[in-house]
Amino acid sequence: MRIVITGGSGFIGSHLCERFLDDGHEVVCVDNYLTGSPKNTDHLLDHPAFSRLECNVSDGLPVEGPVDRILHFASPASPIHYMRYAMETMRVGSDAVFHCAELARQHGARLLVASTSEIYGDPLEHPQRESYWGNVNPIGPRSVYDEAKRFMETITMAYRREHGLETRIVRIFNTYGPRMQLDDGRALPNFCAQAIRGEPITVYGDGSQTRSFCYVSDLVEGIVRLLESDFPEPVNLGNPDEITIRQMVDEVLELTGSNSPVVYRELPQDDPKLRCPDIRRAKEVLGWEPKVGRREGFQKTIDYFRSVIETS
Repeated sequence: MRIVITGGSGFIGSHLCERFLDDGHEVVCVDNYLTGSPKNTDHLLDHPAFSRLECNVSDGLPVEGPVDRILHFASPASPIHYMRYAMETMRVGSDAVFHCAELARQHGARLLVASTSEIYGDPLEHPQRESYWGNVNPIGPRSVYDEAKRFMETITMAYRREHGLETRIVRIFNTYGPRMQLDDGRALPNFCAQAIRGEPITVYGDGSQTRSFCYVSDLVEGIVRLLESDFPEPVNLGNPDEITIRQMVDEVLELTGSNSPVVYRELPQDDPKLRCPDIRRAKEVLGWEPKVGRREGFQKTIDYFRSVIETS
């Protein structure tokens, strides 16, 4: 198949490019490098089935030739980035989705969109099931991302109902692994960078808020299975092994061998207190569940961050 991946030079997008090439498909990577990096896919440029198109998908998706699958992964994904690029974040969750859907409709292609656990907001249900409608502040600082992703799901389902478009929706929970950005403000990159450098580790809030972390290879496997399934409703993909932020700090300190002190700062507005996926749907529909243990995944990620810091 010929597969178009928007945000293909981002963290998750670049791993998807690799996976589909390994599976024998042709891949068109589309990115404007707002938060992604060409370095993430430079190693694929010599692959005969790989091509890269630099453009802003919010302005259009000028892909020529046949298209069998479109995966829309373009979007800032960390609070620092989506607050800095608020307008771009909202446009990539609206204008860009229309462009992807229209291209898919023209070619009779299947469209998969990358939604997020953030559509659940600061949840009143725990763990979060796909049937939960969420608790989102529509005018808060995080709303530019949360509501953009919610609107993206709305557009996707509307195209399915109106035009019979083949659509899939994945709701991605915290994912980590090589090619994450050190400076994107998310907890794991922050903690790893600070621990490796021997700097104080900054915890927002008292550290009791929870997260669950899925290694990127597990996520990619789930996405591939969802793409080729016949299931049109949203599917959570994440690791239900839930830990507190303070536990995560302790594990990072242990794995890095760091003696960094821990300092506490005020919790940002609307920061979720709890985050854990209910993955029963993924298990039943896709036969999927994560395989990589947190300790193994954290070590691989720390090794990657250490190499980045040592060569920078």
